[in-house]
Amino acid sequence: ASSFARMFVQVCLYFYCKCLWRCLKFVVRKLTGRCELQRICYNTKPGAARTMKIEASLKGSKSKRLQSSVSVHPDAIEKTIDDIMELKRINPDINPQLGVSLQACLLQIVGYRNLIAEVEKLRREPYDSENPQHEEMLLKLWKCLKPDSPLKARISKQWCEIGFQGDDPKTDFRGMGLLGLYNLVYFAEWDTEIAQQVLSDSLQPKYSQFSKAEWEKKKFDKAIGYSFAIVGINITDLAYNLLVSGALKTHFYNVAPEAPTLTHFQQTFCYLMHEFHKFWVEEDPLDIMEFNRVREKFHKRILKQLQNPEMALCPHFAASESLINL
Repeated sequence: ASSFARMFVQVCLYFYCKCLWRCLKFVVRKLTGRCELQRICYNTKPGAARTMKIEASLKGSKSKRLQSSVSVHPDAIEKTIDDIMELKRINPDINPQLGVSLQACLLQIVGYRNLIAEVEKLRREPYDSENPQHEEMLLKLWKCLKPDSPLKARISKQWCEIGFQGDDPKTDFRGMGLLGLYNLVYFAEWDTEIAQQVLSDSLQPKYSQFSKAEWEKKKFDKAIGYSFAIVGINITDLAYNLLVSGALKTHFYNVAPEAPTLTHFQQTFCYLMHEFHKFWVEEDPLDIMEFNRVREKFHKRILKQLQNPEMALCPHFAASESLINL
């Protein structure tokens, strides 16, 4: 009986708050002469803060047309803006900037949804050693990371030198499919110097020249190594979960002026790889069995950073400079 009473009270409170909120919105519109979308666009600066408020407003609308506007095809965004303006009885001639602001927000919102679909498709596609494109990418990864050490055979113990578990890397991509390979190749190709340095450091962190002065200052003399490629696939999983959970909206809405792309996601992976490597050394784990603990702590740190609506995971590597647009 008591649980039923609590449930009844919660339901009553929910409907009361919902009705109260709608009444409040109605009163504010009458007082200001502006709907909620107008108030957000005029009172909130561009970026994640504005886009996330617009997204919440559209999803929470009682109008099915407004609710569906966050999932339209990119080609239909202009017409969707016209429909929103008509539905809200907003004169576009008097409010020209509103249409521009709404379009930018919808491009980001729709783009984020499409990016999840694109990333998911790559994650679900298994590595196929019979596919020439897959094999070419794998060999490219080796050439970028070990340009001075030719691969003696496709099936070789040499793969362990870049952090795979056995003679044939294809078995290591099972968890993240092609997405893991795509990310590793992007890192190795576009941030070659840092990728090679992180690889070298991952083999023997305590002898690393990476940020040497800082490491000596903190006396990281016990730092142990890890498997570069395996960790890369693991960090791909971390980036994927940040994306799917919506946590990366803050970052992407701040750095992508329009729709976030796969390139933005891959650059985020590069940033996470770079930061995780530094974090691993700072944590100074006793052995590789502490990997999950360190990874979870790193994950929580990134999540906390992304709770700030003004946060952008500003990568400090060459491949990202052209796309950072704050």
